[in-house]
Amino acid sequence: MQIISFRRHFSRNTLLLMFLVALVMAGIAAWKYDLVATVYFRDQLTATGWIINGAIVALFLLGLMRMIAIFHSYSREEKATTRFIRNQEESLEDPLYQVPANSIIAARYRVMERLHATSTPINQGALAATLLASESTRTSFPKYISNVLILTGVFGTIVSLSLALLGASDLLENAVDVEGMGLVIHGMSTALSTTITAIVCYLFFGYFYLKLTDAQTNLLSAVEQVTTTYLAPLFVVEQDTTLYEFTGLVRSLQSLVRQMQESQKVVARAETRLLDAVDEYQSRVEQDQVEMGTVVKLLRQGFRLPEDHE
Repeated sequence: MQIISFRRHFSRNTLLLMFLVALVMAGIAAWKYDLVATVYFRDQLTATGWIINGAIVALFLLGLMRMIAIFHSYSREEKATTRFIRNQEESLEDPLYQVPANSIIAARYRVMERLHATSTPINQGALAATLLASESTRTSFPKYISNVLILTGVFGTIVSLSLALLGASDLLENAVDVEGMGLVIHGMSTALSTTITAIVCYLFFGYFYLKLTDAQTNLLSAVEQVTTTYLAPLFVVEQDTTLYEFTGLVRSLQSLVRQMQESQKVVARAETRLLDAVDEYQSRVEQDQVEMGTVVKLLRQGFRLPEDHE
């Protein structure tokens, strides 16, 4: 029976989901290519839209690559934790058999083993807090990208509206100014494209960033459950544990005393029976001696033998 609540392939499944969602989005973009080309590529009077959209996509890809690397790392950690749990359930002599030496669960085992060997009190809460702080630093960059993406869209919108205002200003100065009207339209189009880019990237990145935090929580929770279930009984010596073991020892001694008392009663009964048997044997021997004397006397009388006189 599985006693550890742990989703063993959470990170791998999330990576597969990310790949499928990316394929769906690419398919939609290919299906609506004319609309995408109109919004992003055609009739661009300035490179402002390309620069801002390029910056948004670059930030998105950087954060996404870091996120994928962390998912791969957590997938390996999940495999290592699963292997360690299997070793414990199978009661292998080496708990770290086929468990990577650089995995989190192997490091936790070695730390607790060393603390136990040096007779140092083991504080599981401190170990858990240290591990959480260490893993939180790995997700700081994706968290930063998640917070910045939507702001880049706002920035692009502001810049694009500024271009539109410049075009409107030129249009007001000159009654017939086609270039000013084109700049207004270009600014509004750029605002639309940067906003769409930022929103799409933010929705995709934000969802899988939440999945990343879920994967981290799933892994750390499994490590702490394994520590409590398998490692603490091996290495943690606390007052409550000592009292519990002492209570069990006292109960065992009480059971042993009861067994000894029962054995003593059995021996006493056997001794009584043995004494009774000895008494009965002595009485029978005495009776046999009397009867034997009578038989001897009768034989002497029958054969008219003289009496023996000592």
